[in-house]
Amino acid sequence: MKFKEINPSPRTLMTPGPVEADPRVLRAMSAHILGQFDPEFTALMNETMEMERYLFQTKNHQTYVVDTTSRGGLETVLTGAICPGDKVLIPSFGRFGYLLAEILERCGAEITLLEREWGTVFEPEEIEEALKKDTYKAVACIHGETSTSMMQPLDELGKICERYGALLIVDSVATLGGAEVKVDEWKLSACVSGTQKCVSAPSGSALITYNQQIEDIVKARKRVEKGIRTDSDIAGRLARIPSNYLDLGQLEDYWSPRRLNHHTEATSMQYAVHEALRCIVEETLEVRFARHKLNDKALQAGLEAMGLTIFGDLKHKMPVVTAINIPEGTDGKAIRGMLLNDFGMEIATSFGPLDGKILRIGNMGYSSQKRNILLLLGALEAVMLQNGVKVSKGEAVPAAMAVYRAAEKEA
Repeated sequence: MKFKEINPSPRTLMTPGPVEADPRVLRAMSAHILGQFDPEFTALMNETMEMERYLFQTKNHQTYVVDTTSRGGLETVLTGAICPGDKVLIPSFGRFGYLLAEILERCGAEITLLEREWGTVFEPEEIEEALKKDTYKAVACIHGETSTSMMQPLDELGKICERYGALLIVDSVATLGGAEVKVDEWKLSACVSGTQKCVSAPSGSALITYNQQIEDIVKARKRVEKGIRTDSDIAGRLARIPSNYLDLGQLEDYWSPRRLNHHTEATSMQYAVHEALRCIVEETLEVRFARHKLNDKALQAGLEAMGLTIFGDLKHKMPVVTAINIPEGTDGKAIRGMLLNDFGMEIATSFGPLDGKILRIGNMGYSSQKRNILLLLGALEAVMLQNGVKVSKGEAVPAAMAVYRAAEKEA
C-alpha cells in the first residue's frame, strides 16, 4: 500500500473558523516533545495560564486549557458547573444557543429557552423579565453567534444575573482575541473559548476561565479517581461530574502545583496555545482589536460599494464575521465553489433558516489582514460577475482602500 504525503493546497481561510494559524504557531508546534511533568513544560503551562488571564481580562485563579475542541470546552464547564435538576435560562439567537441547550439537557438540567429571530440580539430587559419568572441556577449564552454574525452585548447582563442570584456562563469561542471579552468587568461567572478562530492556532484546545462560585461547586462535586486518590481526597457532597475526561475537579489538580496525573497533555498543542497567546500579548489587545475593526470596516465598505447587502442588525454585528445576503436567483454554493477552486479562498454558508440565504466571511486573527480583505473583495466581485450577478464593477477594492488610506492619515 502506498499513500501520498500530506501536502495541502494553499488556501486563504476567510471563514468564521477555522482560520489560518499564525506561522509562528506552526513553527512552535514542530519543537521537541517534552514530558508532561518536565519542569520546562510545567513552566510553559504556568505561562499559558498567565497569558490567558490577560486575554480574558480576568484575575480568576482557575484559568487554563483543556485538551479538547471549543465544543468540548463548553461541555467541560457546563457539565461541571450545572448539576442534574438545575434550572438554566438560555437566550438563543442562532444555532449555537441550541447547542448550549443540547449539552445541558444531556446532563439533566431543566432548560428554559428564550428565542430571538436570527439576525437580532436580546435587550437586557428581555432576559431580566425571564429571570423574574423563576429561580435559575445560571444563564448560559453566546457572545458572538457565528451562524448570524451577531454579537450579544454583555456589559449589563452580568449585573442582572448577579441581582437574581444566577451564574452567567458565556461562549466566547468566536470573539476571544478579536473583540473585547471583559470577564471580570462584565461579571461573567465562566467563559469558554477555543483556538481555531481569533486566537489563530489549530483546533484542539479549549480556553476556559471561571470564578470562585463555580470553583466551589466543582469542589463539592469532586471525586479523585482510584489509583491516584489519597486519604486527603474526600468526596464532595453534590452529584459527581458525569465525565471523567472533562472533569473540572481533576483538571484543576492537573493544572495546579499538585500536578495530579489525569491525562497525557497534548504537548504540541500546548506549544501552539502558548505561542498564539504570546503573539497576542506582543501585539497587545488594544492594537489587535483595532486591527480587526479596521479590516471589518474596509470589508463592509467594499461589499456595499459592490452593491451587496449585509445581513442582520448592523448595530450588533461582530467585527470578526460579516454575513451578506445572497442575491436573488444566485447559487451560494457556486459562489463558494468558484472562490475556492479558482482563487483558493474559502468563505462559509450558514445553517438552519439561513442556509442558502447568506454567505459568511470571517475576519479573524491571523486571517484578519489588509491583503486578505482586498484580495477577497476582488475575487468575490469576479465570481459574482461570472455567476451573472449585477454588481458595480471596479468599486469594491477602491472603497476598501479608501478606508485604509483614511486610517493611515489619522494614525
